[in-house]
Amino acid sequence: MAGEIPGVDAVTDFLLELRCEEIPARMQAGARADLEKLFRKEMDAAGVSLGDVTVWSTPRRLAMIARDLPDATEAVREETRGPRTSAPDQALEGFLRKTGLTKDQLEDRDGVFYAVVEKQGRATRDVLAEAIPATIRAFPWPKSMRWGAASLSTESLRWVRPLSGIVAIFGEALVECEVGGVASGFMTLGHRFHGAGPITIGGAYDYQEKLRACHVIVDHAERQDLIRSGAAKAAADAGLSLVEDEGLVIENAGLTEWPVPLLGRFDEAFLDVPPEVIQLTARTNQKYFVANDGAGKLANAFVCTANIDAEDGGTAIVDGNRKVLAARLSDARFFWEQDRKTPLAEHAKKLERITFHEKLGTVADKVERVAKLARWLVEEGIVSPYTVTPAKAGAQIGAADAGLDSRLRGNDEEVAALADQAEQAARLAKADLVTEMVGEFPELQGFMGGYYARAEGLPDAVADAIRDHYKPVGQGDDVPTAPVTVAVSLADKLDTLRGFFEIDEKPTGSKDPFALRRAALGIIRIVQENGLRFPIAQGELLDFFADRLKVQQREAGVRHDLIDAVFALGFEDDLVRLLARVKALQAFVATEDGANLLAGYKRAANILKKEDWRGHEGEIARTGEEDPLALVDDPDLAPVIAAKMAQRRENALSYTPEPAEKALIEALDAAEPTASAAVEAEDFGAAMSALASLRAPIDAFFDSVTVNDPDAGKRAARLDLLARLRDAVHRVADFSRIEG
Repeated sequence: MAGEIPGVDAVTDFLLELRCEEIPARMQAGARADLEKLFRKEMDAAGVSLGDVTVWSTPRRLAMIARDLPDATEAVREETRGPRTSAPDQALEGFLRKTGLTKDQLEDRDGVFYAVVEKQGRATRDVLAEAIPATIRAFPWPKSMRWGAASLSTESLRWVRPLSGIVAIFGEALVECEVGGVASGFMTLGHRFHGAGPITIGGAYDYQEKLRACHVIVDHAERQDLIRSGAAKAAADAGLSLVEDEGLVIENAGLTEWPVPLLGRFDEAFLDVPPEVIQLTARTNQKYFVANDGAGKLANAFVCTANIDAEDGGTAIVDGNRKVLAARLSDARFFWEQDRKTPLAEHAKKLERITFHEKLGTVADKVERVAKLARWLVEEGIVSPYTVTPAKAGAQIGAADAGLDSRLRGNDEEVAALADQAEQAARLAKADLVTEMVGEFPELQGFMGGYYARAEGLPDAVADAIRDHYKPVGQGDDVPTAPVTVAVSLADKLDTLRGFFEIDEKPTGSKDPFALRRAALGIIRIVQENGLRFPIAQGELLDFFADRLKVQQREAGVRHDLIDAVFALGFEDDLVRLLARVKALQAFVATEDGANLLAGYKRAANILKKEDWRGHEGEIARTGEEDPLALVDDPDLAPVIAAKMAQRRENALSYTPEPAEKALIEALDAAEPTASAAVEAEDFGAAMSALASLRAPIDAFFDSVTVNDPDAGKRAARLDLLARLRDAVHRVADFSRIEG
């Protein structure tokens, strides 16, 4: 292979195909990514620059085309600095051993030895011949195997299935290499059934089309498109609409090299089984799509994906698949009928045999805790008998109609009825875990409980809560709003979080075996959607919620430092109120007034920190009087108290304040009670507007007033004034946490 190196300006395409027996569909996407990653690593190490790399997969092959590779690597001049020429002989000897050179081969540059090595360029074909075996042997299959006589050695090649062929062509020249007894060549195979013997590949330029001529579509994305459109057309031709399933599209593309979607029918009698069961049976066991009729209900139809062009148009294939599906559906119908013979309450007794966690007891123990918590959430008024909760309505009714708030909470009978249903649903929510159907299809937990509850005549609200209490599961999942479901879903997630935190089983790094992050995000979304008002957590668990909230709100475009600024207040554990603060804060800091006030605040805070000034505590120590503003509950009294405070401060001053100083005092006297009253009323936008009035006075104060005046009285009074500014701002958020 070695020989004269062609011009480095020439570029050539490289084709690699690795052929084997069936590659599991679930492994193909990862294999494509790994192949490109490992190949790029080998090329980078050899100094070969890569252009576009395309990787394809079928059930029987991985293929890669790397375009515009240089025909050779460029010559490289490597320089290594050594000791000074005056250094001891031992230093020089060590440098010579390291570089493998002799002293007369070193260069002396201004009294320093340098080792200079000129490395000639290499033919890229030679580099590829080394890179291919290295790439194959380093391949990280999730599961792999050894085969043949060589498998007796632990050093033998491991591959997902026995490797049977390697095509490696650079331009039109073979890249000669050998891996695990398999030598590279120009020959590959087409479709298992339609292929007509070996195919000779000329290079990257004809690979795709030669395989297509032999019924192999090597591009997985093209096969996905064919399945997606072909399945939809097969359903539409029968007057049906395909139930879209992108995961199934990808899986079927990974199972076929020549996909042909075909529609079949199953016995209508099976439609008595819940549609989710039919769809899951068809999907999980047979990889079939299902379809809906014109009314949007599940039809007795399926779409399978054949891997051949059948001479009979697929009739025999459809018939065979129909028989297999019928057997599966018969099993599902048997489970459905058997499970319904036992009431959910009886099923629930078996939960005592299932361990939830060794430190948290059985699933039955968890159910007991969740049932009590769900009832408590209703009885405490956190979850209302109405879909529109009191918390949501509060913004609409204000203080003018407190009676409406009472009516939204419901009367005693309504609350008691909701509490009973919430407790009942919670006690039955996990019962389907011990049913035959969920044992066969764990994905149906919750769904089946809802069906069984409805079948035995339980209230719809209870059945719906059992069905939906796991929601929201993911970011795009619906959030429960029905009162019974909200109570049970919230109680279930709160119990999980509280329990695992109490036994110190918290998520660490990327590990979250009990899905606690998902539970926290679910709670946050339920609270937000339903406007629920209650202290969500304390201590370490509150910090955990803060982290989850940052993740969620970052995706919604909210800055994490603003969430920090509100959480740093130390008392804000009401998510609805917290997010209202954050929203108002984000709007405020984006304004000119907000940016300038933030700058003034940080200047004041830095001075107070440098002087270690306690602010309000120091003022109490000087005057012996508590700040009455901190004790005000009635916003109407705030102006009166503020006037008294202003008078007190004026009397306390031992000097006549400078104009800018007096202006800031007056601005604070006006802003403090207004901001406090607005915070109390949860009108955080108004609180920000009140703080905005401090922007000009604080700027003027810093421009013309010396804080660290030689006069101790002036200095103390001015530091107290800055502390008042800081404390006024902290009634809304801790501005020290805001970046910028």
